[in-house]
Amino acid sequence: MSHNDLREFYRHYLDVLNGRRFDELSELFHDQVTLNGQPVSRDEVMAAMRFTATEAVPDLVWTARDVVVTGDRLTARLLDRGTPAKEWLGIRPTGGSFEVDEAAFYRIRDGRVDDMWFVVDTGAAQRQLDS
Repeated sequence: MSHNDLREFYRHYLDVLNGRRFDELSELFHDQVTLNGQPVSRDEVMAAMRFTATEAVPDLVWTARDVVVTGDRLTARLLDRGTPAKEWLGIRPTGGSFEVDEAAFYRIRDGRVDDMWFVVDTGAAQRQLDS
């Protein structure tokens, strides 16, 4: 995929997530994916994203601040905003909302994600919720 194609792919990916169109995720991931260094199935990735955005943090919104494309790799600096309803990534719900940074790294092969790594500033999220 070209540089612009990868940017469009990522814009579409965030639209799918933010629009809670989880059935479309199957088109964006390979059958087997490496997620934060661990091999998982596409169904496991989809289940985790569905849990995150429907149960754990139902109003979670991912906003791309920066996107860098190099070859088949895409790096994004995201702003995550939401109000946890259940524990998520160790973040305990308190009734409040958070707004934190996320760094995400992807390798796209044949138009689908096959490697994804992310880190969320969970400490900052919990401090916001506890204050």
